[in-house]
Amino acid sequence: MATSKLNRKAKRRLSQRPENEGIRSSLYDIIFEAETPAGRWFDIGLLLAILASITVVSLETVPTYRDIPWLMSAFDIVEWCLTLLFTAEYFLRLACVRHPIKYAFSFWGMIDLLSVLPSYLTLAVGSSSRSFVILRSVRLLRVFRVLKLWRMMNEADELSAAVWAARNKIIVFLAVVLVAVTISGTLMFHIETAMANSDGGESDFTSIPQAMYWAIVTMTTVGYGDIVPLSSAGKVISAILILLGYSLIIVPSTFVSAEIMQRRQEPVDHACHQCDAKGHPDESTYCYRCGTRLDGGSKYS
Repeated sequence: MATSKLNRKAKRRLSQRPENEGIRSSLYDIIFEAETPAGRWFDIGLLLAILASITVVSLETVPTYRDIPWLMSAFDIVEWCLTLLFTAEYFLRLACVRHPIKYAFSFWGMIDLLSVLPSYLTLAVGSSSRSFVILRSVRLLRVFRVLKLWRMMNEADELSAAVWAARNKIIVFLAVVLVAVTISGTLMFHIETAMANSDGGESDFTSIPQAMYWAIVTMTTVGYGDIVPLSSAGKVISAILILLGYSLIIVPSTFVSAEIMQRRQEPVDHACHQCDAKGHPDESTYCYRCGTRLDGGSKYS
């Protein structure tokens, strides 16, 4: 089931390549693929530009730099140059894909649009939307494709499949945790409020939602210390929650580990010689991850 979904996902990605060989196909291979030297250098340059943009946007928020007008002007010039670069890159992507509208509303298409949109919004609403340019950091995920870290991506697929297979157990576990948080938070609110009223003071637990927040922080053993119980009964509940948190924190990882071990014990079919992706049905012709022919042929052949 998971393999067939991955196959469909890879076919959808490859279906965006223009049918006829030409400028659009060559441009597509450079922009969307990293197998050729030109495509690899394009993606590396894009990643460097994204890092530069994130650095500039981050430095603009430093109070010391905000007091230097010429430096802020330089940041502004660099940012607009990068924005124009990303805008041109976005329209080039739309120009070379087979279905531009479909790509524009895809995940990466929306990310590409959101990476340039905040800069233009500053012309209408001011600099308040400028920090949203940090959304470009999401595009750094392309580094997996640029550096051909297929093995890492294959492990990520295995992990996500295991989490999805154990979703029912995880949902039940989270439901139990929410019940424990609700009950302990409600008890803590009433106990601490009653104790504070009897002593003529004020309790840190001003509401049940705030007490539930305290229960979550305590159960996860984070312990910010902004809200603490003062009564003996409250301290007992706190100790029970901490012990309960230590015993429950490993439960989700156990579910996922069991699913991973079960999947690895299943028979493994032929793997892709290019990216080592496994899980191909017998009737598969192309790798669901990189599009390489499974019989050793070249890509797109």
